[in-house]
Amino acid sequence: MPIEITEVNGTNCLLVSGTDAALVDAVRERVPSYLSILTARRLTLRMVLETHLHADHLMLNRSVKDSLGVPVLMHRASPSPLVDRHLDHGDILTLGDDSITVIHTPGHTPDSVCFRTGDAVLTGDTLLIGGSGRSDFPGGDAGAQYDAVTQRLFTLPDATVVWPAHDYAGRTSSTIGNEKLSNPRFTGKTREAYIDQMASLGLPFPDRVEEVLQVNQSGFEATEVSFPKVTDVACMACVKPRELNAQVMGPEPPIVLDVREPEEFTSPLGHIRGALLVPLDALAHRLPKLIGYSEREVVVVCRAGARSASAGGILQAAGFRSVKNLDGGMLAWAQAGLPVQT
Repeated sequence: MPIEITEVNGTNCLLVSGTDAALVDAVRERVPSYLSILTARRLTLRMVLETHLHADHLMLNRSVKDSLGVPVLMHRASPSPLVDRHLDHGDILTLGDDSITVIHTPGHTPDSVCFRTGDAVLTGDTLLIGGSGRSDFPGGDAGAQYDAVTQRLFTLPDATVVWPAHDYAGRTSSTIGNEKLSNPRFTGKTREAYIDQMASLGLPFPDRVEEVLQVNQSGFEATEVSFPKVTDVACMACVKPRELNAQVMGPEPPIVLDVREPEEFTSPLGHIRGALLVPLDALAHRLPKLIGYSEREVVVVCRAGARSASAGGILQAAGFRSVKNLDGGMLAWAQAGLPVQT
């Protein structure tokens, strides 16, 4: 049967269905309604796809993910520890008799992707109808977003139907041709003009953004953590992998605090020699035991650099004097070919 895309109950979530089904950008509190729709349509859910790590709604947590019993797929740069399969640009996913192609479109977030299937493309918050997703969150990059839209999305056939994650005017879809001709964010704009435009938007941050990001990055519910502000996280000092490796090998190494989950710490991605493992969900409770390091330089590490930025903000708020974030996390460390322990 032909692939069908449906907006689910007016939420960010889209249902991709043919012989089997996938949920794209599921909103946690709406999962029961998604299941009702799947049952009514006699569809079998095979996977949950995420276009990026969201800041405006809660994604699946561990218990909801386990109850669904299907894998969660996100780009390799995603900081979430709940991902079952990490995706790369050009990957082709099989959904029953249909296929879905992964298009990496960083800019709104480093892990932003679009999913192309049939004559449609699901663009998340990368390309909106008459707009584009903001690029001022930590890890955002307006230049990368311009490149992704103009060099990857706008090269698709003009008739390709564009399904964004949401539209505040109540529209559901557009086409690549329409967006190329009339999207004011891109039409007639150079890369430099687009970057200037995005920097001048001055958009307010979503409600509860710090808490939502913290929960979505870690997959746990936190009620006793003082969440650092997004602006504070964005301004945190970073250290490059090779620089940190030199420091670790030196006579006065910094404290390397790894805030991933235990299974990530011992995964093939490995960990840095001498690193202390304190998962993000345990950090607030472990602060009294870590306070002896408050005068030392501390470098916080996670998979891609997002959870560690949040953890660094928590440490700074607790009085730690010198806190840095490993730029790009263990993914960047591995790309640099630096030694790890497993």
